[in-house]
Amino acid sequence: MIGRRELITHGSMAAIAAAVAMAPGHAADSAYPNSAGSERPQLKAPPNACDCHIHIFDPRFAGADGKPVSEPAHATVQDYRRIQQRLGTSRVVVVMPRPYGTDPAMLLDAMAQLGAGGRGIVVLHPSVTDAELKRLHDAGVRGVRFSLGGPKAAIVSFEEVRPMAQRVAGLGWHLQFNLDPEQIVQHADLLAGLPTPLVFDHLGHPNGVKDPAFAVLRRLLDQGRTWIKLSGAYLNSDIGAPDYPEATQIAQAFVRAAPERLVWGSDWPHTGPTIKPDDALLFDLLRVWAPAAATRHRILVANAETLYGFGQPR
Repeated sequence: MIGRRELITHGSMAAIAAAVAMAPGHAADSAYPNSAGSERPQLKAPPNACDCHIHIFDPRFAGADGKPVSEPAHATVQDYRRIQQRLGTSRVVVVMPRPYGTDPAMLLDAMAQLGAGGRGIVVLHPSVTDAELKRLHDAGVRGVRFSLGGPKAAIVSFEEVRPMAQRVAGLGWHLQFNLDPEQIVQHADLLAGLPTPLVFDHLGHPNGVKDPAFAVLRRLLDQGRTWIKLSGAYLNSDIGAPDYPEATQIAQAFVRAAPERLVWGSDWPHTGPTIKPDDALLFDLLRVWAPAAATRHRILVANAETLYGFGQPR
């Protein structure tokens, strides 16, 4: 299975299939930045539908290296508003990307721009003060991300997972994980014993439904405190667009197992692929992954309200 870190140099059928599926204009040529195509999805988003996984890159803010973060370009809150209009969603969860390290300034600015329809996931060190945690909570932050998979140097570590969980459990926050499947298996006991809800990015990245990592994710789901993001189809499929069949098999299995603990995300602005996917096509995958309208409503609206506290005061 292809991970985000492999997509840049991968030359298999996935890249070819994706290129065929793309509309002629994309990236800077498109009315919708960092997204192929211009058509709206065939699936109509219900009121209060939430895109539960995007990243913002704002050149006004420096990254961990002290330099402005300007790649990918055209990935500000205002840029995303055009994607949101295209998809028909009205709520969004901004996940702080790696280049900003543990400085939440950019995320807090994005939360202020998004208002009541926005929530945030931050990257932190366990030494964060209680006053800072309260400030983040009041701004709309509801979880801490641990992105530990792949060859890039992680800015946090597994040693920090339990201390952080203990720090944020009282706030009702969750821990969000972006892990390789081998890491999920290796740290299964740690994950099962944490005092917070758990959220796994991008279907959890299992190499199919027979992968030991999928079995771990299923056990965690059965315990009732784990959530899976139905996102990153292109990160879980060698065959690729338009059907992403391997990702579809994984997503359908999770929908059958625990539709009450799934949320959907676009993963805009799609920092891995050199050819941007079609966000409308990604949204329309939900018609295949969750054929029942009531299930899709649960995933897009009710589950996001439960996990992120939409509809409640920040």
